[in-house]
Amino acid sequence: MSEARAPLPWLFRRPSSNEMMKTLASVSSSLLPAFGTVLGMIKSRRWQTFLVALVIYSAWASPFELAFKKAATGGFMTVDSVVDAFFATDIFLTFFVAYLDKSTYLLVDDHKKIALRYVTSLWFPIDVASTLLFQFIYRIFTGKMSQGEVLGFVNLLRLWRLRSVKKETPFGYFFTRLFKLISVTLFAVHSAECFYFWLAAHHKKPDNTWIGVQVHDFKHRSIWLGYTYSVYWSIVTLTTVGYGDLHAVNTGEKIFNMIYMLFNIGLTAYIIGNMTNLIVHSAVRTFAMRDAINEILRFACKNRLPEGLKEQMLAHMQLKFKRAELQQEEHLFHSTVENTYLVQGVSEDLISQLVSEIKVEYYPPKVEIILQNEIPTDFYILVSGEVDVLTYKNGTEQFLSKLGAADMAGEIGVIFNIPQPFTVRTKRLSQVIRISHHHFKHMVQPQSEDGKTIVSNFLQYLKGLKQEMQEEIPFLMELLAINELENPAALISHRDASAKGRPETFSPISSKCPIRVIIHGHHPNESPKEGDTLGKFIHLPDSIKDLFRFAEKKLGKQGNTILMKDGSQVEDLVASRENDHLVIF
Repeated sequence: MSEARAPLPWLFRRPSSNEMMKTLASVSSSLLPAFGTVLGMIKSRRWQTFLVALVIYSAWASPFELAFKKAATGGFMTVDSVVDAFFATDIFLTFFVAYLDKSTYLLVDDHKKIALRYVTSLWFPIDVASTLLFQFIYRIFTGKMSQGEVLGFVNLLRLWRLRSVKKETPFGYFFTRLFKLISVTLFAVHSAECFYFWLAAHHKKPDNTWIGVQVHDFKHRSIWLGYTYSVYWSIVTLTTVGYGDLHAVNTGEKIFNMIYMLFNIGLTAYIIGNMTNLIVHSAVRTFAMRDAINEILRFACKNRLPEGLKEQMLAHMQLKFKRAELQQEEHLFHSTVENTYLVQGVSEDLISQLVSEIKVEYYPPKVEIILQNEIPTDFYILVSGEVDVLTYKNGTEQFLSKLGAADMAGEIGVIFNIPQPFTVRTKRLSQVIRISHHHFKHMVQPQSEDGKTIVSNFLQYLKGLKQEMQEEIPFLMELLAINELENPAALISHRDASAKGRPETFSPISSKCPIRVIIHGHHPNESPKEGDTLGKFIHLPDSIKDLFRFAEKKLGKQGNTILMKDGSQVEDLVASRENDHLVIF
């Protein structure tokens, strides 16, 4: 008896037709979104830039082929076919590119909705018509090349592609506008000379035309000879020179010349107005910079400012006007903000809020960004460059540390709400982003968990500072010495728990400096009993309940009464002052 063979796996047998259809359906359904994503990436800025070059060719070739029929039936036909194929590809890619819904402002990536929107739009049939090879189609159906003028005018539909040129360019405003003016002028010259030559080539009496009186039998001469004459006439007419060597002969040419010269009046006014605007726009900034520099020099001379300070003011002003030419987008600094130590582990929403409120600044070398003992208004994040952290003791300057990219400066004064403990000076040209003290506080206050994370990151940073830097920060050594607290954020938070019925809110930005007191388990003037501990120097908590809890933890005894050194009972911690002695019973 033969053994029963085990069924072969699916991979080693011929699948049925139903299995094949199911497999193809599953593969296609899984690949279609990825295919659409890839196509969406292809139809990107590089693709659009490539299409601009093809649009420029179409804008030149369409009128040229209308005027010079021999060019349309020659080598240009092959190039036109390739260009039309690229624009047909662009139409195909448009079916896979998401669009922004103007009513909901949401990105729509549904292929059916994208296709329906594009097909029902007004420009879809024109897009398709501008890519069809009418000459080639006519040749397929008739077997011969078209000798009529209808297809020549139909090919002018390719000029519709000019709308695909986007306004976004990697160049500045001045060069973009200048390129646009030059392009409009060249297109007007080229189109006018092509139509003018077309009028002469299709006149009943070729010798009775503007070019026929100069070049006999011009229709059978070189294409570039006729093009040179046409360009020469168009430029002379556009610039209103009017030598008169090439002039209108018949009525049709005279009508065309009148229309062209009226058009030139508007084009000349457009060009002159835009060029004047560009020049004035640039000159106004130059005049403003000169006036600002003169004001600085006058102010420095009047108030007898030191030479070094005057140079810093001038350098900062020049850099300010230079920065106005740079195009900075806040979202470009998202990664810089995200990599700073203070916001490690916070929510993406808070980081986005911080990025939306930043201000970009440039500082030249040897300029103080922060001055020691100044009131904190902002803190800074370095994007590029390098700064020195300094302090002044007994009239001498001491170097403490240096900061680089993604490092922060000024946050100690902002979070503790104390005068800035250090001076921060640039070593070389530095780009920084500035965040306001008040904006930071208002953004963090509603985010209790993020606030606790920020405080934790901040305390860890303070522990890693050099000893000489820690000594320059008021009450920092006492703050770091209290490691047993369950909530170290209370050291630099401000809670208003005295108002009844109002919940406590966490704020990583203190509105006042913490008060330091000394707590005792016995009266300071009495001799301590056996087991009593000495007084503990602590930061005064927000409530009496917290004080009793700290006393139990520090002194090892539970109390329910608080007395001052003179024996008076404490009923509200708000009345306590710096360095008070409190006795816990």
